[in-house]
Amino acid sequence: MTETIRVLVVDDEPQIRKLLRVSLGAESLQVIEAANAETGLLALKQDKPDLMILDLGLPDADGLDLIPRIREISSVPIIVLSVRDDEGGKVRALDAGADDYLTKPFGIAELLARIRAALRHRLQASGSQPVIETGALRIDLTLRRVTLDGIELRLSRKEYAILAVLARHAGRVITQPQLLREVWGKVHEEDTQYLRVYIGQLRHKLGDDAAAPRYVVTEPGVGYRLKMP
Repeated sequence: MTETIRVLVVDDEPQIRKLLRVSLGAESLQVIEAANAETGLLALKQDKPDLMILDLGLPDADGLDLIPRIREISSVPIIVLSVRDDEGGKVRALDAGADDYLTKPFGIAELLARIRAALRHRLQASGSQPVIETGALRIDLTLRRVTLDGIELRLSRKEYAILAVLARHAGRVITQPQLLREVWGKVHEEDTQYLRVYIGQLRHKLGDDAAAPRYVVTEPGVGYRLKMP
């Protein structure tokens, strides 16, 4: 990253804030710290950070309740960083508007990769990148054309629709209910087995291995993401 990126860290643990301040600072990221929800919301309004790292267990509010409040005033990318590792909590956080979810303890290298992916997703969501490229895969959202190693793939409408949703949010975890809502409609948001069948078909056409994916990554029990370099 060549430009100064401002990261707002909202976490009540001083040692976590120090770790992030030192580690992200070493990568030329400017860290803004907040120890509770109230201070975090104030910093969000005043400092206008490029990205937020949010703990769910804050002393004055539950982070799951805070995410919708953040979304009322800002589209800042939110990466949840929490000791909670239940799948239901991850899905609720992502559906509420979080961009990603990491469980403590975590690796700094992985967190930096998630930060880069979240910032790329915001750039794409602004409409500035209608063509998504990752490895040998190229997805043209304007022409509705998908190529792999320069060869156009023949995808069904549903397969393309799934891939397009993942591409529009490249690098971000998209929950299973969200994918089902966007592709099949709200009445099908519980049909997760149906989705897995189509994901399997899509992976087959992409030559992707679920055990070591190049493109479509599974977040177990939560959803899927389009892997970015």
